[in-house]
Amino acid sequence: MLSGDPQGEPDWVKKISEGDDQGLFGPGSVVWRVNGGIPVIVAGVRALLMQTLHPGAMAGVHDHSRYASDPLGRLSGTVRWVVTTTFGATSGVAQESSRVHRLHDRVSGDYQPGNTAQRPKSYSAHDKDLLLWVHVVFTDAFLAAHRQWGDGIPSLSNSESGEDQYVREWALAGQQMGLENPPRSTQELRDVLDGFRPQLRSDDRVAQAIRFLTNPPLPAATKIAYKILVAGAVVTIDPYYRKLLGLRRPWWPAVSATRLLLFVIGKVLGSESTSRLRAQERIARLNTNPA
Repeated sequence: MLSGDPQGEPDWVKKISEGDDQGLFGPGSVVWRVNGGIPVIVAGVRALLMQTLHPGAMAGVHDHSRYASDPLGRLSGTVRWVVTTTFGATSGVAQESSRVHRLHDRVSGDYQPGNTAQRPKSYSAHDKDLLLWVHVVFTDAFLAAHRQWGDGIPSLSNSESGEDQYVREWALAGQQMGLENPPRSTQELRDVLDGFRPQLRSDDRVAQAIRFLTNPPLPAATKIAYKILVAGAVVTIDPYYRKLLGLRRPWWPAVSATRLLLFVIGKVLGSESTSRLRAQERIARLNTNPA
């Protein structure tokens, strides 16, 4: 549904089998465990909802995104970057990051800060503040979805929890996008998110984006599944942000419905994602034919 290819495996996924190293993370990493899980589908929706609260990020979406005409197109593009960064060889990660940077080159404009008494500010998709917001929103979403519907993240050391290890590992992804000091623990992640609160704002643009993201023009069968994913995403959002987004916790058992839907999706897609399988093919080749 989100890969951008009706057959489920576009060319960019097939290319994950190419390259000469295990990538930024590898089979033993927490990132493979979390980002390769089915709950990441909910995390993607959650992150897009949260992104709208930053007026700079929202301006970029409003001015340059095709979310109104292609509500899943932007998400599929993000999925491509996340999957390639997670499972690709370092050469593939570099190419994908360059592709995203080129897309960001043309994303710029002006926006009204959260404090409306301030003068309009200019923005660019390369701004470190916006890159940090997007990074922490996705990191928080991945963890929240896996915490709710995943198989847990066992701690691999006495000094660091599994979730802390995930944040530390995924910081490498933020660095690929130009961040110098992304959070490296769950406490740092919470601190950064809390630090953004004075900048966040809900307005007509946010309301419009939320309407599209929660009720996009999809085929009936897809829309039912998507509605459940949205409900699951909303449940995991902190009440503070949920109120800003104008969203309410569903009255019906959204957590259980989402769990059932993810189970069905897992059965249809299989226990291993095609991207993970391609990465395993690459690593097996490297182990068979070491340099």
